[in-house]
Amino acid sequence: MEQLLVALDVDSIGEARSLVDRLRGGVVGGFKIGSRLFTREGPALVEELASRGDRVFLDLKFHDIPNTVAGAVAAATRLGAWMINVHASGGSTMMRAAHDAAADEAAKRSRPRPLVIAVTMLTSLSQETLGEIGVCDPMLSQVGRLAALTQTAGLDGVVASPQEIDLIRRRCGRQFAIVTPGIRAAADVKGDQSRTMAAAEALAAGATYLVVGRPIIAAKDPRAAADRIAAECRTVIGSDPSGVGRHVRGIRGV
Repeated sequence: MEQLLVALDVDSIGEARSLVDRLRGGVVGGFKIGSRLFTREGPALVEELASRGDRVFLDLKFHDIPNTVAGAVAAATRLGAWMINVHASGGSTMMRAAHDAAADEAAKRSRPRPLVIAVTMLTSLSQETLGEIGVCDPMLSQVGRLAALTQTAGLDGVVASPQEIDLIRRRCGRQFAIVTPGIRAAADVKGDQSRTMAAAEALAAGATYLVVGRPIIAAKDPRAAADRIAAECRTVIGSDPSGVGRHVRGIRGV
């Protein structure tokens, strides 16, 4: 299932390889490597998976001065990452630098440009924590503002809570990618994420990609858990193929 991305939030390259080997082969559409695994093991796994044809979402949420972010995105492109993210709160100049660096580096290597997306507001944040960091606007307003800024900067989409999908779709249109973490199986609790949703619900709402971590990787049988989540999502696709498909047609990489 191409929309399902598995978060390899584990401590070692060995654990990650084991999960990938169990999940590869049609049940998932790619793998997310975040700061936990990347900090421990470095770039080797990104290159390894990319060389085997796996789609790798390198989730390092770059947020720095434009030149530094451009250099980091170029390096990630050289590794073969399929999707890279930055923080939208870094501003439009930083985001354009990220986009241009990915395009330039990919052109040098005669390969497709990776998708470059921006984080709106982390799914762990609540309205209360927004106030703690000095953001007085409602969560939806802040997410909508950052999504629109991301689109204006020329990026491919955003990372956003599933609860903001409808707002972003209405504001940014059907071709704008929405990557939704905070995804769980229907019976799971939300854990440490404040704005969550079940996988099928998020897909029905218009998500482009679903990032699922603990419900799959912490399961006794990760392959079976992934199969269950994929099956839940297929019931949505099967019951309303035009409703789901209209959000992903035309988005590169789908």
